[in-house]
Amino acid sequence: MSQLPRRALLTALAGTAGTAVACSGGRAGGGAAGPPGEPREPGEPGSAAAAARRLLPRHGEQIAFETSGAPDSYRVTGARGRVTVAGPTPAVQLRGLYHYLKQVCRANITWAGHQLALPKLLPAPGAPLTGRANTPHRFALNDTNDGYTNAYHDWSYWEREIDVLALHGYNEVLVHAGADAVHHRVFQEFGYGDEELRAWVPGPAHQPWWLLQNMAAFPHPVSGQLLQRRARLGRRIADRLRALGMTPVFPGYFGTVPPDFAERNPGARTVPQGDWVGFARPDWLDPRTDAFAHVAAAYYRVQDELLGPSTMYKMDLLHEGGKPGDVPVGEAARTVERALRAAHPDALWVILGWQHNPPKALTDAVDKDRMLVVDGLSDRFPHVTDREADWGGTPYAFGSIWNFGGHTALGANTPDWADLYERWRTRGGSALRGIALLPEAADNNPAAFELFSELAWRKGDLDLKEWFAQWAVSRYGGADAHAARAWDVLRRTCYGTTRADSWAEGADGLFGARPGLTARSAASWSPKGLRYPAADFEPALDELLRVRRDLRGSAAYRRDLLDVARQALSNRSRVLLPRVKAAYDARDTALFERLTRTWLRLLDLLDRLAATDGRQLLGRWAADARAWGADDREREQLAYDQLSLVTVWGPRAGADAGLRDYANREWAGLVGGLYRLRWTTYFDELRDALDEGREPRSIDWFALEDRWLREPGRLAVTPSGDTYAIAKKVRDVLDGTR
Repeated sequence: MSQLPRRALLTALAGTAGTAVACSGGRAGGGAAGPPGEPREPGEPGSAAAAARRLLPRHGEQIAFETSGAPDSYRVTGARGRVTVAGPTPAVQLRGLYHYLKQVCRANITWAGHQLALPKLLPAPGAPLTGRANTPHRFALNDTNDGYTNAYHDWSYWEREIDVLALHGYNEVLVHAGADAVHHRVFQEFGYGDEELRAWVPGPAHQPWWLLQNMAAFPHPVSGQLLQRRARLGRRIADRLRALGMTPVFPGYFGTVPPDFAERNPGARTVPQGDWVGFARPDWLDPRTDAFAHVAAAYYRVQDELLGPSTMYKMDLLHEGGKPGDVPVGEAARTVERALRAAHPDALWVILGWQHNPPKALTDAVDKDRMLVVDGLSDRFPHVTDREADWGGTPYAFGSIWNFGGHTALGANTPDWADLYERWRTRGGSALRGIALLPEAADNNPAAFELFSELAWRKGDLDLKEWFAQWAVSRYGGADAHAARAWDVLRRTCYGTTRADSWAEGADGLFGARPGLTARSAASWSPKGLRYPAADFEPALDELLRVRRDLRGSAAYRRDLLDVARQALSNRSRVLLPRVKAAYDARDTALFERLTRTWLRLLDLLDRLAATDGRQLLGRWAADARAWGADDREREQLAYDQLSLVTVWGPRAGADAGLRDYANREWAGLVGGLYRLRWTTYFDELRDALDEGREPRSIDWFALEDRWLREPGRLAVTPSGDTYAIAKKVRDVLDGTR
């Protein structure tokens, strides 16, 4: 395909670009909402009023919004049927609205389920409700989010996701969509053709790791139409964030270049980056060279044209084993910063706190006041106690990564949030300036999402027992003793873990592991055992099933019931597998046969349970990817891109290096498809070995997985079955298989 002319691409984007500068108020993401005291026009899609109508279609007209008040503060007043929310930006106003909905209406809206059993006329708030953020930065989304959540979500998804993030008080959101189009256009100015650049850019599901400089060129070249569509989506996301008074955080330029860059650009100098988990990493352009300054200038210019400007740019030098070669890290950081300042003088450099990054040599070299570290390890390791010393006083955001790869395990280290956040924020000399919501995939763990989001808006100590008790009321719309007991169980088990064991996420289940009698985790870098007693967790399922009937009708209840039943089944895999091994080792074929049938029965039940929720369907995930293709060939390539990420991840080398099943999840179609195929194949071979008195033969798991991935058969795209009925069956089956 020939290069799309610059003017044509800009014309194609014009339909979504109209509000970029007007809404930024000259502050590139500051999102000025109008003069103090002046309501925004209710019809504007980026107004709080429009968001309220989207979120509360039957009640939005009863809510008025006023643009007034101090920064990051809101006030809710009014009478029955007429509620007024005042705040300086639409996003802060929406945070005030959510305070009212939760505390007065006992309503609940998260990114995973909602409950809106509201009266016809909204109740008066009584005394004014007020709130103010205790920190300026409320950052959302991990670098990996686009891949592990769903790289092929469309605007309908993103519009609601943005509304929900605003409702929960976030004001800075990472935006990756469109970054591929930026790179594609930029490097055509430096000696590369359209086709070779489209071959270098990975498929959308794998692009997060390309933007981190970990890999490139997998699994298929992207098309010109795909680049254009993603650029339009990225612009639309960024414009909506600006309109709500939120800041889009874009990838900045720190030196990633296509192959042979130095050969095509005299005076350039590149540093080979070696391998990353079986992938060849792209080269790094020495930031000290004139060539770097030229590429960076082109990058920010093109990015501004396609996506509009911002005041925050995310860059991670030398991520996960990157090699500086003979380039001093401090000098590299200063020149990367200089290029950013040349394009955006008021910009803030955002960098991930992860493993050994950022090194002190980097933070000491830059203007600390214009950098923000979003810390992915705040609640992970007990030795993390003094981020001021680690980063020389660089401002940072307290962050949590409660899932890796989008695992469906419930839980988070909430006692650490309660213990650490306020203490670190208020101690002398604190550099804590925000929160960073960083699970590797979104739309999970709704209680963790809501609790973590509230850290930035609370005052004083956090009583977790009281918080979870109130959550049970607003989550289902009324007080219920069984709901309260269920959530107290969850508080003490999956949400009661701490960083004392150096983990931040729950253990994944063994149904999703490559088969083996000694399997301890499905993903290579996941906990090797449950972080709480399995038997202590299971009563939560029985209690949820006993919640009174009039509180069971919401999407919130159904989602929680599914999650808890799934977790109970998943936990049982860790109890059952050692029994299977013992039977095999004892050569007790009858017991082995009975236990493996039980294993497969639980696996089938897990698949049926997940199939009751459309957001837990692998088929829908694949269909989302296919919807972006222009023809049958591209549709199949995009489905492969999407499906490979949650199975083999990459080619054989990457899978063998540990990436396979990194993003395992207990979804319908995946559990009943690949996972069942693997365990059936394995158990059949073990049984044959027992019968024939021989050692079991080795199985080429990658070959089996790749075959299934390319021909998974029919995958359901619509939910089926009743969540409550199947969750009840789960309880009964688990009771009968102790």
